[in-house]
Amino acid sequence: MSSTPCAILLAGGRGTRISHLRPDVPKPMIPAGGRPFIEWVIRNFQSQGVRRFVVSLGHLAEVAEAYFRERQTDGLSINTVRETEPLGTGGGFLFAAQAAGDADPLLLANGDSLALADLTGVWRWLDDPAVDGVVVGLEVDDAARYGGLEVDRESRLLRFREKQAGRGLINAGVYCFRRRMLASFPRKTPLSMELDVFPAILQQGARLMVHVCSAPFLDIGTPESLGEAEQFVARHWPRQNPATILK
Repeated sequence: MSSTPCAILLAGGRGTRISHLRPDVPKPMIPAGGRPFIEWVIRNFQSQGVRRFVVSLGHLAEVAEAYFRERQTDGLSINTVRETEPLGTGGGFLFAAQAAGDADPLLLANGDSLALADLTGVWRWLDDPAVDGVVVGLEVDDAARYGGLEVDRESRLLRFREKQAGRGLINAGVYCFRRRMLASFPRKTPLSMELDVFPAILQQGARLMVHVCSAPFLDIGTPESLGEAEQFVARHWPRQNPATILK
């Protein structure tokens, strides 16, 4: 693994399915365990050696900007950038990568989902200089809510699949790219990782591996899953007793 990885967290979406529950707070900033949900995303990556972060903001960006201005550093470098128009997941990644300095590799994740996967396998794939990037794939009992991944026998990514019920390998929304890959991304706005970027770079012959694992996962994109956030945090950070930051 490079000594200077940087995690780019996408936190600019409107969260339309749950916006009526907290219209004044962007989805990744909704509290769970007394802290904004995105804080647990940061802590998860921090525990695995990531010290640099760029948070890409859009909807209600000022709420997150105020939080990160006051946040104790904890030895981390956290910068925020604000999208002036919806850029999509791929466009948001490219935009935020400009604030990541010379970091390599670049880790991409959503600020409103938590995949507590061990990234050791990701770093191990990147020990091979021929590997251009790694996708985290989670084995789950019911893949109905999530897009799937198709891989070959060597765990190389072949394509993304539509949502399918039953046991399967789902896309956790966590990607790690060598910086050199950014030049191969299509240039359009908005730009989707799943619909635009991955098909294009796979067609170009990019060697993308899938780190297949089983891990706790929560996406707070629906009222039902948002309601699980408190328990999820309490279960996986049992020793935390944080003061409430956002009420």
